[in-house]
Amino acid sequence: MDNEAFAQALMVDLRANGRPSGGPMAGKPLMILTTTGARSGQPREAIVTFTRDADRFVIAASKGGAPTNPAWYHNLVTHPEVTVEADGETFTARATPTSGAERDRLWDRHADQLPEFREYPGKTTRLIPVIVLERVAA
Repeated sequence: MDNEAFAQALMVDLRANGRPSGGPMAGKPLMILTTTGARSGQPREAIVTFTRDADRFVIAASKGGAPTNPAWYHNLVTHPEVTVEADGETFTARATPTSGAERDRLWDRHADQLPEFREYPGKTTRLIPVIVLERVAA
């Protein structure tokens, strides 16, 4: 199965079950993040790992430690209103990149809960962005 087919199957599973129900991602805290394309203006879906900070969702633009940020990060910086599908619910959120002590605190908690993230900073010279997603009142 190629990456695109895997991602599509994972999205179907997430939408049906709230969390991945099988395979290598079973039980992982994953969301479908829908952003608006920075240039295209079209909806763009990405599967993103998350943690929680009280009622906020926390995501990191790690891209596995790649030298560049993922496309979804550029999209949410340009268009901070996003749609989140996580744990069986869908809602609109405002995405806010963090900085300084708040960014460091959230990164440390994210990496404590998702240890694979600890290795990513050593693979890149960029500071990996940490973003909070806060629900927008309906």
